[in-house]
Amino acid sequence: MNRVLSLVVLAAALCGLAPASPAGPVGERHMVTADATATLRDAEHRSQVRVTVWYPAAPDAVEQRIDLGPPGRPLFRVGAVAPDAPFADDRRRPVILFSHGFGGTARMMGWFGTALARAGYVVVAVDHPGNNAMDKMTVAGALMPWDRAQDLRAALDAVKADPAIRPHLDLGRIGVSGFSAGGFTSLVSVGAKVDMNRFQAFCASHPADGVCAPQKEFTFTEDDKRRAFASPDILAEAARAGDDHAIPGVRAAFAIAPAIVQGLPPEGLARLQAPVAIILGAADPVAPPDTNGLVAAKAIPHAELKVLPGVGHYDFLGACTPAGVAAVPLCAAIKVPQDPTHQAAIDMALAFFGRTLGAP
Repeated sequence: MNRVLSLVVLAAALCGLAPASPAGPVGERHMVTADATATLRDAEHRSQVRVTVWYPAAPDAVEQRIDLGPPGRPLFRVGAVAPDAPFADDRRRPVILFSHGFGGTARMMGWFGTALARAGYVVVAVDHPGNNAMDKMTVAGALMPWDRAQDLRAALDAVKADPAIRPHLDLGRIGVSGFSAGGFTSLVSVGAKVDMNRFQAFCASHPADGVCAPQKEFTFTEDDKRRAFASPDILAEAARAGDDHAIPGVRAAFAIAPAIVQGLPPEGLARLQAPVAIILGAADPVAPPDTNGLVAAKAIPHAELKVLPGVGHYDFLGACTPAGVAAVPLCAAIKVPQDPTHQAAIDMALAFFGRTLGAP
């Protein structure tokens, strides 16, 4: 039976289990790796996948803020990092792979990634080709979400091959996390089967559902979709949607407001062996809990679930500034303070990964 935990019960259950965050700074490194499927999704047909790595840095490393937006007028505040700083020590640390939401970026979720790094994890995040805010969005990038798991796998291979990073990785303790479409990615990364025909059938009968409606970050028409899938290469890749996309070695998944869950058959979710935890907002109109996160929590054996009252979808983005609220529609949709929402996700993730991977 699934453990559906109320806020009060969960807070009591987790008391004292989350590892304390050290006072040390967080380092940030950027690298680029390759993924064959990226060429199908990227608007310029590049094979590259951008990778961001957050990690505990040396005590004397100097952090800089990583606000997002125009200089002097940031739209989002996501934390602080020490660029290219040395690692804190020679210890091998557990690894968390991270997948951003539809049209997002790794840094947009830096509030979460840097918090885990400050607690002792090495966090490896990507910008998904054709589906990120830094590049031109594409129909293929929007409609082939199963390839996101391949992006994470490519990023893991890249840090494993990097002589400066590999010695700090405990490859026997790997977890995965993600927000929205990245929550879908995290479930696929631990073995959830993908059936996009099932998702399309759901949307045909529920066109007003938040995951089926046009997304604010990128809209396209049925004609755009038909043109994209007229490509033999994209059609061949679509035929692979139902393949096994699990990432070897990943032991636990933490999903934040997961979306596209109707593309994951319940019988496949029921066979997942890795521990899974899900946090979501009760007032989420974009990935409605009743057709997404709650469906996954019900189907996955022993899934942990935390529902935040009054919280919507975009509450899990980086903290919106007053300028962001005025200029960014996603920020204007947020109705409650974001800091408690962020802290709830951080606390639950630290407790969950502490139990499933061991404290860093």
